[in-house]
Amino acid sequence: MAPSREVFLNPSSLLSFCRAHLDAMLEGLRQAVEIESPTHCRPQIDRLARFMAAELRRRHGRVRLLRHPAAGAAVVGEFWGRQSSRSRPQKPLLLLGHLDTVWEVGTLARMPFRVRGGKAYGPGILDMKSGIIIGLWAIHTLRSLGLSPASSVRIFLNSDEEASSAAFRRQLLQEARRARAVLVLEPAAAGGALKTSRKGVGEFRLTVHGRAAHAGINPAAGVSAISELARQILRIESWARPDRGLTLNVGVVEGGTRSNVVAERASARIDVRISRPADQVWIERRMRGLQPIHPEARLEIDGGIHRPPLEHRRAAGLFARAKELARPLGMELEEASTGGGSDGNLAAALGIPTLDGLGGVGDGAHARDEHIVIRELPRRAALLAALLAGL
Repeated sequence: MAPSREVFLNPSSLLSFCRAHLDAMLEGLRQAVEIESPTHCRPQIDRLARFMAAELRRRHGRVRLLRHPAAGAAVVGEFWGRQSSRSRPQKPLLLLGHLDTVWEVGTLARMPFRVRGGKAYGPGILDMKSGIIIGLWAIHTLRSLGLSPASSVRIFLNSDEEASSAAFRRQLLQEARRARAVLVLEPAAAGGALKTSRKGVGEFRLTVHGRAAHAGINPAAGVSAISELARQILRIESWARPDRGLTLNVGVVEGGTRSNVVAERASARIDVRISRPADQVWIERRMRGLQPIHPEARLEIDGGIHRPPLEHRRAAGLFARAKELARPLGMELEEASTGGGSDGNLAAALGIPTLDGLGGVGDGAHARDEHIVIRELPRRAALLAALLAGL
């Protein structure tokens, strides 16, 4: 089927279709939210993966599940893949999403899916099950209206994004490398803004090894790992450069056994955010170059930057096109930067044009009041459909 021009001339037809099917969109979202899917609960992730795979197949996608010995399944789907011709670009568009949430099994008992005041609530509804539903309905809308993108569309639903995307990172990067553009179904920024830049994210663990001794009888015989760690933390915090977007946060500190024992071991976990790729080399060199202040202490440093920054230049062209396509839908899109990372960071770091924040509009991600604005579901699905057909 040749690409239709209807989407360029009358994007409101996409919105009309999506609005007419809002109840079905909301029902699919309810079902997804009620399949609890914490990152490290493999059976529940697998259950949601099977549900999403079935939904993709209902929309005529070619779907497969990726298995991992320690993580839940990821989902890979493809649409319009058999319609290639010389006039159609070889490289597909890639939709990125994730199945996992930060909420443990049992959360639904105190945070059930519910609709109130034009909003829908529930664990993971904003981050990011609404985004996946928006992706499904964007595809369904194009197929139902007989519209065809200029290339195939692939979708990759990761299973451990909330835990740094370790299990399927290789496969995710393979998908991104073969794409001509990546559209990320993470939730929108405040007011529905698209995310055109994200900070890079990393975590380091600093472990100090000292020597135990009796704190009352012979404290001088000991080497306090806690004291050494405290001094190292002050040193590390001095490396922050907030004026250029480099921040460090010592979020977890552990150490010692009893108050009357000189601590033999202590550790800290340090969150790092960077805005510039060059700062990855700078901060990793500094962290790995740490030397003990006490000559008899020993330091052990693990970790690093696991998501490079998503730079604005990777998103600028896609955002301009999205803004143009959004106007006939009654949307004046804005762009935003965020300190949080996503799998979009990984795609952008490969040099692939990447636009983030195309999912649900709402608030309270990772919080008890997590919710989406229901009326925005059709508009976001129509916008994504327009992008798929109009890029």
